[in-house]
Amino acid sequence: MSSINTPITVEHDRKRRQFTVRLNGSHDRAVLLYEYVGKRTVDLQHTEVPDAYRGRGIAKHLAKAAMDFVVEEDLKAHLTCWYIQKYVKENPHPQYLERVLH
Repeated sequence: MSSINTPITVEHDRKRRQFTVRLNGSHDRAVLLYEYVGKRTVDLQHTEVPDAYRGRGIAKHLAKAAMDFVVEEDLKAHLTCWYIQKYVKENPHPQYLERVLH
């Protein structure tokens, strides 16, 4: 198992519409899935971190990358995923809040 101090790198696969973090250099990965539900609107649908890696802030990195993507691309976002709802509530940056659809 790699150390917790290993920097967490989030990769964005636009074709598959997902953000991923490779865990331990293996096939294990954490993932955040999204779909376009309109020309300028995404639905942040689901975040999943394998049990062995939970509680290390990995989902937080995925959520931040997804919300930063929404801001950078000037999109609107539906937050279907409960974790992203929690992340935005805990990090109520104006640039996030103005893009969230209720």
